[in-house]
Amino acid sequence: MYNFNYHQAKSVDDATKLLTGVEEGKLMAGGMTLIPTLKQRLAKPSDIVDLGKIADLKGIKKDGNNIVIGAMTRHFDVANSDVVKSAIPALAYLAGHIGDPAVRNRGTIGGSIANNDPAADYPSSVLALNATIVTNKRKIAGDDFFKGLFETALEEGEIITGVSFPIPEKAAYMKFPNPASRYAIVGVFVAKTGGNVRVGVTGAGPVAYRQKDYEAALAKSFTPDAIKGIVQKDTGLNSDIHASAEYRAHLVNVMARRAVTAAG
Repeated sequence: MYNFNYHQAKSVDDATKLLTGVEEGKLMAGGMTLIPTLKQRLAKPSDIVDLGKIADLKGIKKDGNNIVIGAMTRHFDVANSDVVKSAIPALAYLAGHIGDPAVRNRGTIGGSIANNDPAADYPSSVLALNATIVTNKRKIAGDDFFKGLFETALEEGEIITGVSFPIPEKAAYMKFPNPASRYAIVGVFVAKTGGNVRVGVTGAGPVAYRQKDYEAALAKSFTPDAIKGIVQKDTGLNSDIHASAEYRAHLVNVMARRAVTAAG
């Protein structure tokens, strides 16, 4: 990797100051994407600001009808949290099936969402649960956060501090994982609250999205058969050595029906 200046932030304000005025600063959460990128010399930041020691960014709590998770909370902690397992078991399940044990013990929810990898698991839950991304500057609705391939609504110097997930009546997440990385070739998160149903899809396209045709059908009848005949178009979906766009479109429907059954 290239040389860079390493800084360990003591607080969010400190992290913001450390980024100010540097040539090209990068924030590091768990480092699960950044470190491999640096090792392969695919990035050349002048400064790295490590958020790992900021205690205020870690933790899980119930706040009214929401589960609030600190940005530096590890996937392992989300998966094993009694609070999450009790209120949103589908979210605990999702976290428990991210990558492998090494990734789950280092990777963080804030880092994953900020990175916005097209095959990451969390974006589907953010969309399906209508979550709110909390930063050091504002609150961003999940629907407005994911903009494109590795692109989010975060502005320069803006740091995710937490994610607030409304508690649904029922929800489930199902994915078809890459057998090596466990990334989602396609992952679908389905959530129902009252008459409202939201369906978040990850892995299929360059950015996570809501499948609104499924949402409309499931709002009328929350059963797998309600969406069985709705075709997910393959236009614009990812196509690579792991799966063609056509196959991913097929998997969206299969994973969605399995999620509805699991939530049932």
